[in-house]
Amino acid sequence: MNFYLILKSLHLIAVISWMAGLLYLPRIFVYHSENNLKNEITSVFKIMEKRLYLYIMYPAMLLSWIFGLSIIHFQGVELLQAKWFIYKIIAVLILTVYHFYLGHCLRIFNEDANTKSPKFFRIINEIPTVLLILIVFLAILKPI
Repeated sequence: MNFYLILKSLHLIAVISWMAGLLYLPRIFVYHSENNLKNEITSVFKIMEKRLYLYIMYPAMLLSWIFGLSIIHFQGVELLQAKWFIYKIIAVLILTVYHFYLGHCLRIFNEDANTKSPKFFRIINEIPTVLLILIVFLAILKPI
């Protein structure tokens, strides 16, 4: 069996899991912020948010990076000279920063200190979608 294809498969599985969390957690934040005054409901959201972030998103992000860096190592450093790849890495770095920003929001919700509106979370929920589209087109088409 081809080790490189196994790495790519594992990378894709990790990225899909990570993206699912990046798209779902802000949606939970929307519902959480809409129900800020209902303690029974917000306690359920806190559990959901924490489990999603710590048990799915965080490991998936780490595995995405580990398998991605393994692919770079396997293919060689000349990959780092391709402009499309540099832009892809920048987009992935932005996704990573976004991931940690969601972790920050999680801590604020956990402390019952959220001041952001549901609309704010609906808007930032579009960030990973735009970056996903960019990353996929860069990786598949290699336009530059």
